[in-house]
Amino acid sequence: MRLLLVFLGLAVLVLATWLVWGGSWDERLTFQGAAAWIGAGGSWAWAAGIGLLAADLVLPIPATVVMAALGYVYGPWLGALFAFAGTMLAAITGYGLGRVMGEGFVRRWLGERDRELGRKFFTDGGGWMVALSRAIPILPETVSCMAGISRMPFGRFLLAAACGNLPMAAVFAGIGASGKDAPGWAVAASILVPGVLWFIARRKLKG
Repeated sequence: MRLLLVFLGLAVLVLATWLVWGGSWDERLTFQGAAAWIGAGGSWAWAAGIGLLAADLVLPIPATVVMAALGYVYGPWLGALFAFAGTMLAAITGYGLGRVMGEGFVRRWLGERDRELGRKFFTDGGGWMVALSRAIPILPETVSCMAGISRMPFGRFLLAAACGNLPMAAVFAGIGASGKDAPGWAVAASILVPGVLWFIARRKLKG
């Protein structure tokens, strides 16, 4: 029960951030605005894009817009690489924030039963949640922190996050490079393809 309450509490915190500041960020970081801002960064523009995506952990950054802008500025391949790096940095930072909580603190906070339940869930089946959550608003930040709190093995988390982030980075950087608006299938692909990739990766892990 405590595990669920912690998850919901983190989700509410992320949602509150979006409700308070999300509108202003959406107005500032339109596709054209993000592309112009990144392009103005000169030789370090790619770092600015990665930084924006990493900041999505704590700020309501429209991540798909930034990925598309990176694709527009750098083309589909380099744009996807930088977008992938930014989303992975955000995922790892979220995991790290959860992981730095001491074992004793987590035991007191969650209770022994819920701590063990969370550890078992994220070790056995949490990879699905990590991979599929990356394209869904609010969930990436919450799930990354919960994976760290629950002591999900870092290698497993990293692989699951990569399965979720890589398709999304490739799809939206490609859309940005084409200069077109994101079609409806882009979001669907960003959710379905990670599931397929994690299914393959999970079988390899067991093999």
